[in-house]
Amino acid sequence: MGRIQRKKRNHHGRRDISRSTRTRARTLDYDQRHDNAINPAKRQTLEQPTELDPDKAGLGMFYCIECDRHFPNNNDRVAHVASKLHKRTAKRILTEKPYTHEEAMLGAGIGLDNDRRDIQRVELDI
Repeated sequence: MGRIQRKKRNHHGRRDISRSTRTRARTLDYDQRHDNAINPAKRQTLEQPTELDPDKAGLGMFYCIECDRHFPNNNDRVAHVASKLHKRTAKRILTEKPYTHEEAMLGAGIGLDNDRRDIQRVELDI
């Protein structure tokens, strides 16, 4: 007589991974959010839209730039701004410098040939 066995979790443990790859709820990348938050012209157009969008929550009027989220009313947006999740995201967006395309290429090993690097060697007189 054995004990009751727990049911195996075959592929249900991957649920968060598959949900994060969905494109219907895709948010902007961090470098795009950083650009929207830093650039005053973009920030102005996002915070005060000129026309209403019926496809977005709150007709697109109540938007959080740092988190790339629309809210149905201003009370929900204010509650979100006071939340820890927003503060953490805003800190990351505003303090960290986003990666550039050149940094990504150098990280992949593209753009700098290590065999042909011109290094001037300095010999020490001892």
